Amino acid sequence: MTETFTPTLYRLQSVASGKIFDDEGWTLEAPGEKEPTLIRALYEKKQLEPGSEEWGFYRFSGWLPVKRMLEGSSAPVTYKSEALAGRLGMNDLWITFSGYWPERGAMMMTCSFKETEAYSVCGRMDPGSEKVLVVASAGNTARSFARVCSDNHIPLLLFVPEDYIDCLWFDRPLNDSVKLAVSRSGSDYFDSIHLSSIASKVPGFIPEGGAKNVARRDGMGTTVLSAVTAMGRIPDFYFQAIGSGTGAIAAWEANLRLLEDGRFGKGKMKLIVSQNYPFVPIRHAWEAGSRTMLPMDDEEARSQAEAIIAKVLSNRRPNYHMAGGLYDAMMDAGGHVMAATNEEALAAGKLFEETEGIDLHPAAGVAVATLMKAVKDGLVKKNSCVMLNITGGGEGKFMREKELYYLKPSEVFDINPDPREVADRITRLFF
Repeated sequence: MTETFTPTLYRLQSVASGKIFDDEGWTLEAPGEKEPTLIRALYEKKQLEPGSEEWGFYRFSGWLPVKRMLEGSSAPVTYKSEALAGRLGMNDLWITFSGYWPERGAMMMTCSFKETEAYSVCGRMDPGSEKVLVVASAGNTARSFARVCSDNHIPLLLFVPEDYIDCLWFDRPLNDSVKLAVSRSGSDYFDSIHLSSIASKVPGFIPEGGAKNVARRDGMGTTVLSAVTAMGRIPDFYFQAIGSGTGAIAAWEANLRLLEDGRFGKGKMKLIVSQNYPFVPIRHAWEAGSRTMLPMDDEEARSQAEAIIAKVLSNRRPNYHMAGGLYDAMMDAGGHVMAATNEEALAAGKLFEETEGIDLHPAAGVAVATLMKAVKDGLVKKNSCVMLNITGGGEGKFMREKELYYLKPSEVFDINPDPREVADRITRLFF
């Protein structure tokens, strides 16, 4: 399979200035620019040309900044809903499912759309690189990168809050190339990001980059490519639960490329993004009309993050304010930031399983709950064409069918540790 793959041709562009430049291999920022901005990939191919389904995720490689095709990937699967749509009184609801659902052809073995990030980011890496990739996560991203890096022998250092490590399960033991370090119990995702920032400055380690990495965003954007390939058009509405907002930014960017393609319509899908109440900092900022996030007390943020069922949505430093970030995406495409309580998310997940036949990750339950609200409130009409991005599902099915193995921490760090201590301890893990 790898013999027939051709590296994708592209250049990079600053959203803020419009400046176009070459990718130096792991470029994460626009060179010489001071204004906070994302960069985008400009692909040589201007029309979407999906490859063989046997290529899995890489069937969309024409719009992915990748040098190679890794083994074991699965693309998101899109289908038209009948049962859930009927229950909600909708005529044109399309579900894009990322997770484990063999009966639908979905074979993401970590049960999350974070695999789209991992296969894209790791596919962007130089095959000969010996540097250690550094990733911070609240759970699903860590599981996906761990699986992909283990299967493809890529050195990886994960940072995850200690209270969240129960989500690091796999159907087989991982390769020794993957190491886990945790921020002590009581910490949250932001604490893991802080540790990863320290580690990324240590010689021999490179940051994954988060939203700054064009491979991460364009990997996530394959959900929209899957949808329009199945639907034949750009939808009217896009629903997704968000933590950092990167997935919604990616969806917007994919929409812009599809407009340039010209074969899928001329509209921009409204971005209906959702958070898990009471952790709703993006909603607060958006409703206040603020381009910047509103001040948030650290202890209050940790308390709210602990209270929500969808822990992966607990990012208090989202990709909101910079040029090309979530604020710009929402202002350009239009949309709303909604919220669902734990109880609403659980009820929505139960309804989805009853109607569609597969269990959902709590974050996906949040998205379904807000779709239900949008229909009830009249925001979404009966004949509206809707893409519902189910970002994780099939965990229950996977766990029933597989023997599980858990990744254990190699290092445990205090909140706000001495950076020199962090550097010394992680270096000993790999070198």
